[in-house]
Amino acid sequence: MSEQTQEQGTAQPRRVVVVGAGMAGVQTAVALREQGFTGSVVLIGAEPHQPYDRPPLSKAVLLGKAEDSAFDVDFEALGLELRLGCEALAVRPEEHVLDTSAGPVPYDVLVLATGAEPIRLPGSEGVPGVHLLRTLDDAERLRPVLAAQHDVVVVGAGWIGAEFATAAREAGCAVTVVEAADRPLAGVVPDEVAAPMTAWYADSGAELRTRARVARVEPGAVVLDDGSRLPAGAVVVGIGARPATGWLAGSGIALGELGEIVADDHLRTSLPDVYAVGDCASFPSGRYGERLLIHHWDNALQGPRTVAANVVGPAPAPYDPVPYFWSEQFGRFVQYAGHHTAGDTLLWRGDAAGPAWSVCWLRGDRLVALLAVGRPRDLAQGRRLIEAGTAMDPQLLADPARPLKEATA
Repeated sequence: MSEQTQEQGTAQPRRVVVVGAGMAGVQTAVALREQGFTGSVVLIGAEPHQPYDRPPLSKAVLLGKAEDSAFDVDFEALGLELRLGCEALAVRPEEHVLDTSAGPVPYDVLVLATGAEPIRLPGSEGVPGVHLLRTLDDAERLRPVLAAQHDVVVVGAGWIGAEFATAAREAGCAVTVVEAADRPLAGVVPDEVAAPMTAWYADSGAELRTRARVARVEPGAVVLDDGSRLPAGAVVVGIGARPATGWLAGSGIALGELGEIVADDHLRTSLPDVYAVGDCASFPSGRYGERLLIHHWDNALQGPRTVAANVVGPAPAPYDPVPYFWSEQFGRFVQYAGHHTAGDTLLWRGDAAGPAWSVCWLRGDRLVALLAVGRPRDLAQGRRLIEAGTAMDPQLLADPARPLKEATA
């Protein structure tokens, strides 16, 4: 909390305005109440829908097993004011005003939780049958496509591409996944870790084409740069996401190279009384010695507690979580905790050809990251060991029969 807000004291009603009604925004509003904030809380969402969780969109909602994934939050009982279908347009920090499509909204404290937006495939705008999968509306448009069992082309073999391909195969669609790199999850995990994951596509009946670039998308077909044509009743683009921060141009809020809001270790931005949390913000990690930008659900769940604690005061400990995410794909439950770099030592636990195995990354004798396939106990224990900075014995760590917590030095 800045000196400016402190000087306002309690003589005037204090108002916190949260921009973004996804996980990070909703959890910030809830955390404010949980931590005793009694002022006004306004939650602004660009979509008209009741705030909802995103992970089920690529699973239960997409397959018609659930109509929506609305948060189980009683906004009225918590005294949270919802303004939905309201787009944030600009910030005027000198006046402490947020400009929106419904008019100006004054704030004492502003929290930016606008998330990320999917990267569009160049040249595909306006072509019939091209889809993204980020919002509830996206999932509802894709649901009848899967129900009709169309031929589907997925562009991108990252996490979201694999999850959608899984759902499409479960629905009975013929699926071709096109990836420009030479393997799935390029830039996310090393070649040797991605190699066994490559086989998952064929095992599920999906065709994976690597080193394949899209030349153009036509109604009913995807044309690759080698001239081959793939029939496509639908094309789903999953080639990444970028922070949804374009609307902040000229606000004075510092942005990073990827367009993310540059926050400090308490998730404060470069402007007084303005915080940023979730997919739209990076923060410095003392644990890893670098700035992290994390586009995953758990970060949007954990960060709001730090923001709320700052608003309520006194300032909490720096925000420095062990990153975590999970993915359900091709009948496998994949979990990852921590953060690794190319210079870290990689150790295997188990046979990657089997149904359950893990990969550990060590920096010196400390565990810094772990990827677990079908080994949730490894993940749970590994996450705690990363958090504690416990010294590990590499030889013991490589024994898949030994619990991770018993592989310490």
